[in-house]
Amino acid sequence: MTIEEAQKKVDQWIKTFGVRYFSELTNMACLTEEVGELARIIARKYGDQSFKSGEKEDLSDEMADILWVLICLANQTGVDLTDALKKSFDKKTKRDAKRHLDNPKLK
Repeated sequence: MTIEEAQKKVDQWIKTFGVRYFSELTNMACLTEEVGELARIIARKYGDQSFKSGEKEDLSDEMADILWVLICLANQTGVDLTDALKKSFDKKTKRDAKRHLDNPKLK
């Protein structure tokens, strides 16, 4: 599935099952919540914390939730994520063309 297809599928799902998009502010709060859930799993899986009994460990589920809410925000604010990602690649390539290659910390 392309990013464009994902944006269309999320929009169709919202219109079919979701009644309407939550407000942008609510979706921003939801996005923050989902990032926190991903952070909790990473802290337990790769950090020093341990999982609590019954706590879910599925990184892919949390990443998908983040992507879902991000796509919702993009749709409701008129952002074409494919175009935005292309522009981000261009920006980073121009800005960081040698930066990381020349970083002795990454050797």
